[in-house]
Amino acid sequence: MNLLPKLQSRGIRLATVLTLLVATAVMSALLIQLIASYHSEEDSLIDTTLTLNYSNAHKIAGTIDSLFTSMRSSLKASADYVVGTDAFEAGDIQTELELIRVTSRYFNSLTWVDETGYVLNIAPASVGLKGKMVNSGLTNVALQLRRPYLSKPYIAPSGRLIVMLTEPLYNRAGEYRGILIGSIYLQESNILYEILGNSSVDETGSYFYVTGPEGQILYHPDHARIGDNTGANPVVRKLREGLNGKQQVTNTKGVPMLAAYVAVHQNRWGVVQQTPIDAVQDKLNANLRQQVLYMLAPFLILLLVVVFVARKLAHPFVSLADTVKQMSEGTYAPIAHTKPHWNREAELLTKTVIFAMEEMRKNNTQLIREASTDPLTGLLNRRTMTDMMEGWLEARLRFSVVILDIDYFKSVNDAFGHSTGDEVLKSLARVLGQSVRRSDVCCRYGGEEFVLLFPGLHPGEAFAQAERIRRKVERMATPIGRNVTISMGVASYPVHAETMEALIDAADRAMYLAKQNGRNKTIVASSAEKAESEDEPKSGE
Repeated sequence: MNLLPKLQSRGIRLATVLTLLVATAVMSALLIQLIASYHSEEDSLIDTTLTLNYSNAHKIAGTIDSLFTSMRSSLKASADYVVGTDAFEAGDIQTELELIRVTSRYFNSLTWVDETGYVLNIAPASVGLKGKMVNSGLTNVALQLRRPYLSKPYIAPSGRLIVMLTEPLYNRAGEYRGILIGSIYLQESNILYEILGNSSVDETGSYFYVTGPEGQILYHPDHARIGDNTGANPVVRKLREGLNGKQQVTNTKGVPMLAAYVAVHQNRWGVVQQTPIDAVQDKLNANLRQQVLYMLAPFLILLLVVVFVARKLAHPFVSLADTVKQMSEGTYAPIAHTKPHWNREAELLTKTVIFAMEEMRKNNTQLIREASTDPLTGLLNRRTMTDMMEGWLEARLRFSVVILDIDYFKSVNDAFGHSTGDEVLKSLARVLGQSVRRSDVCCRYGGEEFVLLFPGLHPGEAFAQAERIRRKVERMATPIGRNVTISMGVASYPVHAETMEALIDAADRAMYLAKQNGRNKTIVASSAEKAESEDEPKSGE
């Protein structure tokens, strides 16, 4: 007995299903929108806005925190460099200060004040304080502390709004010789101002501003507001207590705002990101009007035409299912004109589409894997490494790069053959992959050279990681029955270079210096590498 015709007679007609489905879906959607609570949607929009504002404020606060960490490190390195030169004793460090200021762009001025408050050198010289006594106010506080110091924002005699970072100076005999002052002009060009200055008021009226320890505005899209005291603002009061959060607040101009605030604990600053409540209200009203327009008119039209169109849609639907099946099997043929059946076509179309999509996904995954990995070692290849570094440099993310090379690898190939040499490379790749952190990147650079990328690590931290890996490689078992060693060069962005080519070149030169010094070593590129990258190269140390 043939059951197929009987089953077909019991099936639901496609035209009927489409009619009921469209009518039910449109009516249900309209009913849900009409019943939906206006205040519930408002609360959702407010919560979303506060969450987005908090996320933005947290990112900005993290950027400021990281920037001040880098500034402090740069000033410490500058102080160490100054006292470590012969020019320190001679008192002739004007050129060094100018070079440091222009290269780092962290500070608008760098000043060497001796222990009595006498200005020995200042860059730029146009400030005009050289040879004067400045042993009062916050400068005197910094001199007396004899330790690193970050001042609160203050108005200088020149009328500038300034933040001062200091680093004590001790000569080779350990005698206190004053302080190195890095001054940041909050309303003039420097890295901090450029980072903050990229922001503006968007179309919703959302913006952020930065406050100091006592509530004064340090950055605001309206530059006329910089320097104003907002200590009475409840959000700013919480920032002064070191708190983070989000809430509705009325600003000093009486405008209701949705504000998120995050404290920058390193310098007791605070970031406030806020959006006018009116913008949320406007968006809510616009959404409601749009929903009514989108749902009501289509419902009336669809209800009239769906019965007619549904029957016309059934035949192409069947043809599409048969065509997709034939294409997936590679046996395309003209579509047979048969009476459609809902269950059959829906199941057939679903299976064939899923099959085709799964095959496409597998092929795409395989192509991506082959394009991004080294076929011998399975590590990421040079092109993928380049793409990652370009992305990190564009985002200004701090990272370190390590270039390593197998010592005397040519002798391995000569003695044991290239196939055995390939096995040595695989062993090294396996150890490297097992030794790095999950966030690190391990690549084959070419031949017997490999590259490790350490996001977020300073030169010293990257050196420690590289040394740990070098010692592990020194002890690893190899297919040739004896140990192999590696030489490694380390360079960091932005300490040693600010471009990918210069950074790789600095690490490469440090690696070759390690080879020249006996191999099986790790050497960090010189701290002067960045400043002199366009002059005569220096060896790593």
